[in-house]
Amino acid sequence: MNQERIYTVLREPHISEKAALLGDASNQYAFKVDVTATKAEIKQAVEQIFNVSVVGVTTANVKGKRKRTVRGVSRKKNWKKAYVRVADGQDIDFMVTD
Repeated sequence: MNQERIYTVLREPHISEKAALLGDASNQYAFKVDVTATKAEIKQAVEQIFNVSVVGVTTANVKGKRKRTVRGVSRKKNWKKAYVRVADGQDIDFMVTD
């Protein structure tokens, strides 16, 4: 996988209460990823960007919510979420310090 694809696979970290509980309990982290990304690409991207060893990857396709407005019904985009489990003793720090 080329270097450009590595940085387009991972969109952003998915921060939620469930993701925080998974991080504490089972060393898992959640990411919003490209809808065309495979588990192997997600694993390789996380390993190269964060310098950790990935034990497993689980993905889920999330349907966009329907919103009702004065002008009618609209819909948010569908997106893909990945839960990445890293090896024991390793962690991912999302805070960037320069």
